[in-house]
Amino acid sequence: PALLGLSRRTFPLALDVGSGRGYIAQHLTKEVIEKLVQVDVAENAFKNAVESEIPTVSVVADEEFLPFKEDTFDLVVSSLSLHWVNDLPKAFREIHHVLKPDGVFIGAMFGGDTLYELRCSLQLAELEREGGFSPHVSPFTAVSDLGHLLSRAGFNTLTVDTDEIQVNYPGLFEVMEDLQGKYVRMGESNCSWNRKPLLHRDTMLAAAAIYREMYGNS
Repeated sequence: PALLGLSRRTFPLALDVGSGRGYIAQHLTKEVIEKLVQVDVAENAFKNAVESEIPTVSVVADEEFLPFKEDTFDLVVSSLSLHWVNDLPKAFREIHHVLKPDGVFIGAMFGGDTLYELRCSLQLAELEREGGFSPHVSPFTAVSDLGHLLSRAGFNTLTVDTDEIQVNYPGLFEVMEDLQGKYVRMGESNCSWNRKPLLHRDTMLAAAAIYREMYGNS
């Protein structure tokens, strides 16, 4: 929204991919966007949607199969939803397909180092106690790969920027408690199909000890 606010351009028709309850829409104005189409794969996301002053249409659809004609939208936005996509290159191609030739795509997603400390602690503990590990944190795309993926999808004049936010925790359980408090409300969890449903108590305690020793910070 801040980037759009600096733009002198008006977008007659915009698309919000992975809109959820419409968190982006509430920060947009009619002076910038005249009409907004919100797309999310979860129908429940549109229930109790956040109000917006922009005329809005909600469509249940998969990001990898956008049900719109080529060159439809002047603007496509996406905020913190693309890490749920199974085939990210295809999703980028779909976005490019529905975007007009002079259109703009602005997306924000979690970078590859997100929750690195949590992931590392769990993997080390599971390797030590169980002889192997499975993913317990959603996979995130490396920032260095994004430019290449966007270019292959047909985008040009690319700008890829990063914003690192560091939050300190005394231990692993405080991290997990904070994540559950924030992301349960967002419908977030580990999206990996091959994840294990639970961790053994001994493994969790070992992971907590590893986190406290390597990354703990009051």
